[in-house]
Amino acid sequence: MGAFQVLVLYLILLLASIAAGKEEEWKSATATYTKETDGSIITEGACGYGDLHKASYGKYSAGLSTKLFNKGSTCGACFELRCVDHILWCLQGSPSVILTATDFCPPNYGLSSDYGGWCNFPKEHFEMSEAAFAEIAERRADIVPVQYKRVKCDRRGGIRFTISGSAHFFQVLITNVGLDGEAVAVKVKGPKTGWIPVARNWGQNWQCNINLVGQPLSFEVTASSGRTLASYSVAPANWQFGQTYEGKQFK
Repeated sequence: MGAFQVLVLYLILLLASIAAGKEEEWKSATATYTKETDGSIITEGACGYGDLHKASYGKYSAGLSTKLFNKGSTCGACFELRCVDHILWCLQGSPSVILTATDFCPPNYGLSSDYGGWCNFPKEHFEMSEAAFAEIAERRADIVPVQYKRVKCDRRGGIRFTISGSAHFFQVLITNVGLDGEAVAVKVKGPKTGWIPVARNWGQNWQCNINLVGQPLSFEVTASSGRTLASYSVAPANWQFGQTYEGKQFK
């Protein structure tokens, strides 16, 4: 191998090392938890997932402050959290937990951002389920300092498409997205149409004003990394509103 090839290989490895370092960088934030009867967040949130156990997120879910939520575009993303720098509240060994962004933690500007207004802009804050919070900190704590980083989402099965709307209004909820976790662009296609872009309604609900009843449907999902995945004939011609259909998965 010549000197030029060695230099090129070195630069490639250096850039890969820098990219990996950025991906693994921990950032500072705070975390609290919301109480539910079984320790999980199960109610419908600002991402539109509904029952989070049915959506496969369950107790490992969190509401995000305004800055992290980013108007819903972060819905479905995965974060690794660990409690740090608090000898009374953080569990020994600083264990971590991986959460899915499923809700919005609204600001409360009537309270100080240091006490009560945890989600006031530009604070970075996670409102966790009680069960997930208990895996990194003592339940007696009201708020703890944490470190977090984005991680890839490990999902079972394919991307899920839950169809709703009417003959004049088509809407699809995108759940169970692997790797990046977020859908940032969605298209739908029937045998009588080309690929039709659908707009984000709210959370991970996407819509278009086109009648697609009676056509088998294919979907194209673009993740935040720019990767695109097409799932053909996911829903049969006799699909029904309210039904969920499963497509391919990012690998």
